[in-house]
Amino acid sequence: MTDFTQPRFDHPPRPLAQRIGAIAWPSFFTAGVCTMVFFAFVDPIALRDLTFPGLPVTRELGYTLGFFVFWLATAASSLFTWILLRPASRFNRPLPPE
Repeated sequence: MTDFTQPRFDHPPRPLAQRIGAIAWPSFFTAGVCTMVFFAFVDPIALRDLTFPGLPVTRELGYTLGFFVFWLATAASSLFTWILLRPASRFNRPLPPE
């Protein structure tokens, strides 16, 4: 049976740049792929005409905005995954003796 009263080895936290890179790089790559697939079927000008016909959005601006929306969505997904996979031992410390 496992003894949970003794503290286990816990890896030190990763550097901030590594944590940000682990979230930003996969989401950047995925946003690029999603942008290519989405805009292969949807014209940004037609999308503008359906959603915001009064705004002067060019095709290039539509591609750019679409990429950043996909990047934000996939970065949020990566961030939530990172939050859920953090080791519980960093947060579930035993209470100090009274």
